[in-house]
Amino acid sequence: MTYLQHPVADDRPVRIAVIGAGWIGNFHAESIAVRLPNARLEAIADPVQPALEALASRLGVAKISTDASDVLNDPDVDAVLIAAPLRFHSELITAAAKAGKDVFCEKPGGRTVEELDAAIAAAEEAGVVLRFGFNRRYSTDFAAARKLIDQGIVGVPQLLRSLTRDPGTEAGIGNPERIAPGTIFLETLIHDFDTLNWLNPGAVPVKVHAVADALVAPEAKAGGLLDTAVVTVTYSNGAIAVAEANFNALYGYDVRGEVFGSAGMVTAGSPQSTNATSYTAAGITSETTRLNIDLFHDAYTEELAHFADDVAARRGSTDKRPTAAPPRTAVAAPGGADARNALAVALAAFKSSESGLPVAVADIAELRPAEAEPRGAAVVQEVGA
Repeated sequence: MTYLQHPVADDRPVRIAVIGAGWIGNFHAESIAVRLPNARLEAIADPVQPALEALASRLGVAKISTDASDVLNDPDVDAVLIAAPLRFHSELITAAAKAGKDVFCEKPGGRTVEELDAAIAAAEEAGVVLRFGFNRRYSTDFAAARKLIDQGIVGVPQLLRSLTRDPGTEAGIGNPERIAPGTIFLETLIHDFDTLNWLNPGAVPVKVHAVADALVAPEAKAGGLLDTAVVTVTYSNGAIAVAEANFNALYGYDVRGEVFGSAGMVTAGSPQSTNATSYTAAGITSETTRLNIDLFHDAYTEELAHFADDVAARRGSTDKRPTAAPPRTAVAAPGGADARNALAVALAAFKSSESGLPVAVADIAELRPAEAEPRGAAVVQEVGA
């Protein structure tokens, strides 16, 4: 017999290579291999061969290399996920874009705005998808808070707050000398800066003032460590935000956000792992989350699912996610403008912490809103403008 030809949608999984087999690279690789029905973990690259082989063995990946250029030149790779150290981010984005690969990069996209601009330009010229790992946008409670803001629940934002307290122990920070100067701004608080920007749509940060110190590990301050920081950010719509971070919260991993405005307030986040609470003679207690990949497990997964869908759409495939999959969080995926705005605030905060003085964000980079201001939003002039 002869088969009749029947047209069908191309439902081939998006083939993703992971560059970086460290902590977050392991988790992202596992998400692609196990939790994303529309993606396939095609290859892994990392210069540390034992870590590379251990991850490949665990996930059953045949293609591995200690040279990232191998996956960039692989015609079977549609997209790359960059989970390498910060100093390699911008050059890997540029190389991947020139190779025609769509890119998901962990934050930040570069060490300087100039580095990031070059990477963004390369992606735009190549016409590839470029997304960044600001996972809080995909957390259920933060996404719900943004939806309420869009609905006008808070009115005009006036005060915003975002905090990150990394889980710690009574022994303090392990190997504090290995933490690079500026880490608290460029790799921790940058999440808070993106969150604040995102929860204040249509506005841009204009002035930053940071105070930071080594309060957890004062002996490491001479080497450049800052483990505790508070940053105030003034926005173009007059809103004032506060971001804070600490590297040693004994009670667990604590990430929260708050937006107060002319009509009300919304909050998001909690260190509690469940709503279950015990009431005993010892007091009132509840379990807390201790790891980022536990607190944001679903958010990390959802941001990659969104990325895979964007790649499939660009390449002409249709979304064939099983109907049993959870509904997609309605989030505008963070792209180049978002990454650039968050990095500019982080660099301004680092500069302010060194001088003790406020820093105009325009001294770092000229910014534009990553998205339009919500309809009907009142205009509030910056105090002192």
